[in-house]
Amino acid sequence: MPIYEFKCNDCGNEFEELLKSSDISEIVCPECKSKGINKIMSSGSFKLGGGSGISNLPSGPPCGKSGFS
Repeated sequence: MPIYEFKCNDCGNEFEELLKSSDISEIVCPECKSKGINKIMSSGSFKLGGGSGISNLPSGPPCGKSGFS
């Protein structure tokens, strides 16, 4: 089940909900109990590779070759 992030239009509270579907009609703000909420974009919670990306690429030609053939 995906976790969605929401922001309350009334009090500004940001919170997460674990939902079976993307139907947000039943969601209420846990702080003020308002139904005036919006789904917000969340940052990714996964990491690619084992480092910062570019540093993981091989340097130089593959398999000992000296360049283009």
